[in-house]
Amino acid sequence: MAFMPWSSALELGIASIDTQHHWLVDATNRLHDELSQPEPDRAVIGKILEGLVEYTVNHFVLEESLFQQYGYEENAAHKAEHDGFTAKVMQLLLQFEQGANVGVDTLELLKTWLQHHIMIVDRAYVPFLKSHGVA
Repeated sequence: MAFMPWSSALELGIASIDTQHHWLVDATNRLHDELSQPEPDRAVIGKILEGLVEYTVNHFVLEESLFQQYGYEENAAHKAEHDGFTAKVMQLLLQFEQGANVGVDTLELLKTWLQHHIMIVDRAYVPFLKSHGVA
């Protein structure tokens, strides 16, 4: 069983965003799988972390551009959440690149943040975007 199984509870019904969320969940599971190895490969961990940072930033740009395009009133608050998470993930990558190990605490941070952000914070904008024809 996956560390963070994808489920319909994580789907928002907006295809482009769901696809990106699914990738982020899969990347978290790949990180878990590598860290569960008897001797985790730092190069693999580094690539996964770099991918998470890059993909997360691009995903947030997509959401924020939709908010701007349609005038979402909660744009600033949502962007602040994005900025906070981006800073955390970039700090994790920097610490890793400086020799720190990645452990269960990192996985729990990713899992908890993604679940909360998708199921609560992101779900709040779905009616707004759907009312503007975003599907």
